[in-house]
Amino acid sequence: MAKKAFITGILGQDGPYLAKLLLEKGYKVYGLIRRYSNPNFDNLNFLGITNQVDYVEGDMNDEASLYHLIKTLLPDEVYNLAAQSFVASSFSQAKLTTEVNSLGPLFLLNAIKFFSPTTKFYQASTSEMFGLKNDDGFQDEKTPFHPRSPYGVSKVYAYWMTVNFREAYGIFASNGILFNHESPIRGKQFVTRKITDGVAKIKLGLSKELRLGNLDARRDWGYAGDYVKAMYLMLQQEKPDDFVVGTGENHSVREFVELAFKTVGISDWQKYVVIDPQFKRPAEVPDLKARADKAKKVLGWQPKVKFPELVKMMVEADLKRYQEK
Repeated sequence: MAKKAFITGILGQDGPYLAKLLLEKGYKVYGLIRRYSNPNFDNLNFLGITNQVDYVEGDMNDEASLYHLIKTLLPDEVYNLAAQSFVASSFSQAKLTTEVNSLGPLFLLNAIKFFSPTTKFYQASTSEMFGLKNDDGFQDEKTPFHPRSPYGVSKVYAYWMTVNFREAYGIFASNGILFNHESPIRGKQFVTRKITDGVAKIKLGLSKELRLGNLDARRDWGYAGDYVKAMYLMLQQEKPDDFVVGTGENHSVREFVELAFKTVGISDWQKYVVIDPQFKRPAEVPDLKARADKAKKVLGWQPKVKFPELVKMMVEADLKRYQEK
């Protein structure tokens, strides 16, 4: 029989890429969606897999619905990708961010403990948990956490709860501490997609400016399609563990902007970019860069898409969207 995988956050960025990978490996894939009158399947449509996923209704804030789903589906693997993942919004929506990002994983872990203890669990952790801890320029599995946003704080809770269920109950539960990963289906509120979408509109004469916040923040940016392979590999190991996943190099927002404009043949990008204070965070994380040696050695994982390729891929996808309109 085909293995069963249950993915929360199926409508986001990582969910569709992971679902595509698992479908190619012969899995039966279930995706969690809330009770929408009109769910947005755009990201799944982009990858051409909308009709290949089985959708089940539930909510990360509704413990009973998650208990029911785990008890009914008895999945081989659960990938918890659901989150309020926009860092800026977490400052103004701290309670919601905490409920979804902290309590949701706890509900899932309890459901596995009670109803399906052989299920393997993946928790989507984040480099935002490290925050200011950057002693030697890199972050790895041994770097202490110092989150600088309610989003980062909520993810630290979920990280340690995952570790606790692994140690206390013997559940196969692993954390993937993923550094920033992007794609053509990244949400437009995230700075990378905001840039590529804005550049496409400027190139086609649909906009005259691109409003941004801090251009100096540096991030370790990779491709989401590469990173979901690391998620899958974590749950194929003999023992559960926690892994940092990233490229090992970082770039500033300014570099991303310059490269995006260069992709469409615009060199004087400064005249289109407006620095808007409203987009600056109350507490900033200045510099993140992964040391992913453990993932490379234990999982055999390697990022394939380089930074310039990623930017080009995203810009060209946004150009194509507007040209087709």
